[in-house]
Amino acid sequence: MESRKMVSDYLRTLVLERGLSQNTAAAYGVDINHLLDWCEGCGKDISSLSATDIHTLLCELSEMGLSAASLARFVSGIRGFFKYCRTRNVLDADPSELIEMPRRGRHLPDVLSVEEIDAMISAIDTSKDEALRNRTIVETLYGSGLRVSELTGLRLSRLSLPEECAIVEGKGSKQRLVPLSPVSVSLLQSYLEQRIHGPIKPGNEDIIFLNRRGAAMTRVMVFYIIRDLAAAAGITRKVSPHTLRHSFATHLLQGGANLRAIQALLGHESIATTEIYLHLDRSFLRSELLNHHPHYANPTSAT
Repeated sequence: MESRKMVSDYLRTLVLERGLSQNTAAAYGVDINHLLDWCEGCGKDISSLSATDIHTLLCELSEMGLSAASLARFVSGIRGFFKYCRTRNVLDADPSELIEMPRRGRHLPDVLSVEEIDAMISAIDTSKDEALRNRTIVETLYGSGLRVSELTGLRLSRLSLPEECAIVEGKGSKQRLVPLSPVSVSLLQSYLEQRIHGPIKPGNEDIIFLNRRGAAMTRVMVFYIIRDLAAAAGITRKVSPHTLRHSFATHLLQGGANLRAIQALLGHESIATTEIYLHLDRSFLRSELLNHHPHYANPTSAT
């Protein structure tokens, strides 16, 4: 069996038939190719792998420091690949069937306070040409809860400033309508007026956020902008564009928004994904009790 070719065919199927994004398919490809590399290093053929072999590899990955979430993704990736090989009659048995999915601890995402987000915006150097663009990016990420890939993929043809909304393309190329805050709309209007006077590379005319050379901004570039603004604002913990998305959802929940509405705004396929913010909000509520309730803030007052 030509294992590497099977991997390429499988990843193509994930994108074309199952609608996964290129990035998600590529992540699965990294894991599956790691399995093939391990097989070659052990002198094994993938068609002769056993559940014990896969368990041994998982133990090695765990010892290398891979998190439970990464291990779970690895198992999910190779399970899908083995199933694909079985349907093509390439493998006689699926060695991953008896492998248990590693337990993933529930990780509560970091969020920023409104004051911290304001501090990041205040940290933008207004003397630089990209100041307006960067402020628009921060406001749009936080004001609409966008993923960074959704932000970099925003298009003029799918933007309606009069109606204060935009169509974004989320995971699996699924589109959804998202509202834009009045602040974001105002900033977008100003930024788009500025944008037409700068360079725009052919093929990028419909892309909203451009770099200095007139090409579409990358996700990495946006990550660095957010990271540097957080540092300039004196925020010492790790901050990324996704932190603004988490903050958007958490602040909505704290303000009384319905969980189903937050699910729709975030583009979550399952309500279970959105429910993590319930746990986060309970942590917030407890901290509020500890800080403000007299019997929490000062336990001795109850005696």
